[in-house]
Amino acid sequence: MSSFSFNQRNIDSLIEISKDAGDAIMKVYHSNFLVKSKRDSSPLTEADILSNQIICSGLSRLNPKIPILSEECSDISFSERSKWTDYWLIDPLDGTKEFINRNGEFTVNIAFISNHKPLFGLIHAPAINETFWGSYEGSYFLNSDHISDKEKIRVLIDPSEPLKIIASRSHPSEKLSSLLQKLDVYKLSNVGSSLKFCEIARSNSNIYPRFGPTSEWDIAAGDAILTFAGGGLLSLEGEIIKYNSKKDYINPNFVAYSEKRLGDIILKKIKECG
Repeated sequence: MSSFSFNQRNIDSLIEISKDAGDAIMKVYHSNFLVKSKRDSSPLTEADILSNQIICSGLSRLNPKIPILSEECSDISFSERSKWTDYWLIDPLDGTKEFINRNGEFTVNIAFISNHKPLFGLIHAPAINETFWGSYEGSYFLNSDHISDKEKIRVLIDPSEPLKIIASRSHPSEKLSSLLQKLDVYKLSNVGSSLKFCEIARSNSNIYPRFGPTSEWDIAAGDAILTFAGGGLLSLEGEIIKYNSKKDYINPNFVAYSEKRLGDIILKKIKECG
């Protein structure tokens, strides 16, 4: 049994936390902010730090006993976190490159992991005031400040339309180009951050193939939202992603899909590419 209840009251609190973090991000976004580099050469801004502080503080108020793993606080030994059954997994600013480029395609990601899988995921895009979340009750979309305006979302397949592929805006891939050459008819769009999962969850896309490194905090919230909307995510070997099951946080390459049949077709095409 989960150590946290995802009733509407708690979900409302999580949405409020994500929006508070988003407000802090937007204040930096509209300023002349500085960009630093982390040890892995990835960019870091004041917005990442402020958002992280707001989210960690808010989650601790909800339940101080649940551990928090964040991109900005990830230096936790596997010997310690391997003992965790439940924990929060957050990316306080997913799509920092999109933030720096000021294209609006960046998000706040909050996921709850239990026994290596996400039981809840929330993605808030502050620049466009869109919020998505998913739990066993289903997945939802909100683009107002009133929770009563939420819309339930579910993956839908229209066989009369071409396959809709969505890919990263900032991380092009030769493997993706090879895959596209094997598809007869498709429509390609490019979007930054975890919004790609949300686009599939609300039926604007069908397939998100990812070739290249991502970390667990990049995908956990989107994995939950997509899964509870009826879609899914598999590694290129056809396996589910198990969170907090190894020393590092790097994910295998994967395919996110609106329908497993489509996912299986794409996985087969990828294998044909070699």
